[in-house]
Amino acid sequence: MGGFVLKLQSMNSIIPIASNQPVSPVTPGAGVAASSLSASPTFSPLYQQIKALITQSLQSGEWKPGELIPSEMELASRFKVSQGTVRKAIDELSAENLVVRRQGKGTFVATHHEARSQFRFLRLAPDEGAPHYPENKIIEVKRMRAPAEVARLLDIKSGDSVVFIRRVQSFTGVPTILDDLWLPGSIFKGLTAERLNEYKGPMYGLFETEFGTHMIRASEQIRAVCADEQVASLLNVDVGMPLLNVERVSFTYGDKPVELRRGLYLTVNHHYRNELS
Repeated sequence: MGGFVLKLQSMNSIIPIASNQPVSPVTPGAGVAASSLSASPTFSPLYQQIKALITQSLQSGEWKPGELIPSEMELASRFKVSQGTVRKAIDELSAENLVVRRQGKGTFVATHHEARSQFRFLRLAPDEGAPHYPENKIIEVKRMRAPAEVARLLDIKSGDSVVFIRRVQSFTGVPTILDDLWLPGSIFKGLTAERLNEYKGPMYGLFETEFGTHMIRASEQIRAVCADEQVASLLNVDVGMPLLNVERVSFTYGDKPVELRRGLYLTVNHHYRNELS
């Protein structure tokens, strides 16, 4: 079926931090502790450098999802900068949903176990009533060799091990989403259908808790398609039913792709919601 492709960038991007290119704050004379420095100079604004250093701590697991991070005063002392510089860095991290501010409690590392985070990644909303999380039915989980296109999108080698997951998500008993997922096998060792069925929270919460993988942002392409015979059977619709095909690549810290997802969405009683700013 011909048509157009809509490309979306969601979950605001962070500064990519490659392992072989650490972010370097300014020289000690500019106010950042020498112990936090690497050899290469950088010329980005100071608050951006502090933001990158905080992101490195998130990436390394120094502060885990759901944990309280040090106060602005403590971080200012650690990096030898003003509290205002730290506040500006945290403002951006908060806007990018990497951390969450809680009045009177402090700033916490964002986690997929919070409802507000779950609905950042689930864009299908009911035409009537409040958004709610669907029920999951795992159809298939298997390890396989990555096809060339999957490998390209996950930035791995063709033939590398990936975990393939197929599931149907239903709202109030009505099959609405058919998801196919590919995950790097090197990261998701031990992920089985049994484990997915046992886990009652959101799938990204499982990835975060048991596999140390926190989704930061995603890039999506959306097109209109028609249900073939297999899809129609799984979603309990007629062959040829119009569906939304949403292809998503999700990224973790360092802009590393860690999930390819191709979802088919039934939009009889739902719509795909996105907020642009």
